Formats: sequence, structure tokens, C-alpha cells
Amino acid sequence: MTKRFWNEYQKEIADDHFFYERSCIRQTFFPGSENAFLRMMREVLHKDIRDEENQHTCTGIGYHSDIVPLETTMTVVARLFALMTEAGYTNYVPSCVTSFGIFTEMVEMWKNDPELLAKTRENLKKATGREFEIPTNLVHPSDIIYKFREELKQHMKYQLVNRFTGKPLRVVEHVGCHYAKIFPEKGIGKSEFPYVLAGMIESWGGEVVDYPERRHCCGFGFRHYLLQENRGYSIANSKKKFDSMEPYEPDFIVSNCPGCSMFMDKWQYTIAEMENKTYDHDGYGIPVLTYEEMAGLLLGYDPWELGLQIHQVQSEKLMDKIGIKYDPDAKYRGVNGKILPTPNKPTFLKQ
Repeated sequence: MTKRFWNEYQKEIADDHFFYERSCIRQTFFPGSENAFLRMMREVLHKDIRDEENQHTCTGIGYHSDIVPLETTMTVVARLFALMTEAGYTNYVPSCVTSFGIFTEMVEMWKNDPELLAKTRENLKKATGREFEIPTNLVHPSDIIYKFREELKQHMKYQLVNRFTGKPLRVVEHVGCHYAKIFPEKGIGKSEFPYVLAGMIESWGGEVVDYPERRHCCGFGFRHYLLQENRGYSIANSKKKFDSMEPYEPDFIVSNCPGCSMFMDKWQYTIAEMENKTYDHDGYGIPVLTYEEMAGLLLGYDPWELGLQIHQVQSEKLMDKIGIKYDPDAKYRGVNGKILPTPNKPTFLKQ
């Protein structure tokens, strides 16, 4: 009976042949995550995934900030689907959680309003001469990593285990709002029991931290951050989460949303500067990883190629706990082999 009940909280995830859409902001915040995902898909899982060069934004931030009109967003989404159609794919995988929410919303609108779909087709044809088909399978990359988590585990060099104590690492998972709150049935576990990240953590040896504000927003909220006058509201939301998780002493935080990962990382620096406070015992803060970074580290990928040096809260202490080998002298080495200038140190947050 329990298994049948849990089946209602699953989702269909294709096995192969994916059309990948990159995020407009993730490559700035977490420059190695998308390449790490593609590497896992191709080199470890041996999947066919297309990385289309003629991509563009889904308009998500502009749409949710009431800057880009709905009709424009629909036409932009239609062009992206046209690129998928022209390439011969039907399984669409947007890197960003906001994009995932945008695409899901547009598809649901088209399903419920055929005239709106016809108008979008007309607008796309007039603007670009292109035609499109709606994807048969629309999933987020974290869905795919979740689906193949056991296959990935077979290739991992490390586990989410503290090598000094032998105990599982304590991990805070944060699921982006646009993954399973706008359309709860589109996320693994829905909005009631989100399991997409928890499943990875448990399969790879870690322990999921359950704390009072586990499902509280990270604080991004688009309008709250884009207007400078509202940023106090944004950081207050993040602080509420940090205050709630602090007594549970997590080893790190993992998220499947670029905005959530960025805010929970950089707001820790901001709070440290404002209040001379960190949320760990040693003053280094709680590392925040994307799910690709977490998987990549366990697979043995170079942490500097993953882009961990770009984070505000650094991850060496975490890597030492796991036993991950890294070259500290290569941390700020550029692609040309030259060492780049070392960033200025924060006033209070240790690095």
C-alpha cells in the first residue's frame, strides 16, 4: 500500500536523447556546474544530450518581475522549443529551475487554451519563420541526476561521509520554489515530500537535515532583490533559514536552483560583514553547492574546474572532511595556466 501511495509522487523522466537549455545566470554564479552535468551525461552515463549554441534566455527574471509581457515570453519559449524540434529531439531539459517553471507554465496554458497556442505559433512564424512542437518530456537536470543516482554512485570515488568520524555528512537540501511549488505535481515528491535532492544525499552516503524552516524561501523573490530598497526583506528570509538550521550543525547546503544557491552563499558573507556572525563553529560559514558540484566532487572532478573558488563560502574544509584531493596552488589558475590575482579576503568570514 505504501509503495502504491508513493508512486503518486513520482514523475516520468526520459531515459535518453535530451535537448539541454543553459541558464542565463548560472554560468556567472557557478561557471562549472553545467559543463559538469554534460560531462556526467556523456562520459559517465553515456547519454545523448544536445548542447545547442543558438540558445537564449527564457525571459524568466523579466517575466516574473512584470517587465516582459506574457505573449512575448510565450514566443521566446516557442523559439527554444523550435530549436529542439529542428534538432530532432522531444525531451527538453532546462538548466535553471526558473526556466523549468516558465516552460511548465507556458505548456499548461497552451494545453488549456488551444487558441493561445495557435496565436503563439502564429507569432513565432511571423517573427522567425520557425515552427515548434511541445516537448513530450520536460524535466529538470536534477530529475535526471536523481533518476541515475545509483548508476553515478558506481563511478564515484568518494561518499558523503566524514572520513575522520566515519559518520554521514549532515546535509541541508533546499529545493527551488519554481521546481515544485508552482506546479507541485511536476517535482519528484511534489511540494509535500520533495525528494529530488534528498534522494541523492541518501544514496551517496549523507544524512538529510530536517529543520523547522526547511521549506522556507531562500529570499530571492525577484522583485524583492531587484529593487535595492527591498533587499532587506530578501536577506531577512535567508537569515531566518540560517538561524533555523544553525543548531543542527550541517556540513553543507545543496540546492537545485541557481538563485537559491547564490543567495544562500553570498548572503552568508553579507551577514558576516553586517553582524560579525557565521553559522558554523569555526568562522568559515556553511558551504553551498549546486547538485552538479556535489556529484562532481564525489566523482573526483577537479574542484577548481567545477568553479568552487567562485563561491563566497569556500569548500576546502568540506573537501578535507570527505578526503577529496585538490591542489591549493591551482585554485586561482586561469585557463592559460597563469595564476590570477587572489581576491581580497572578507573582513570576518574566514577563507
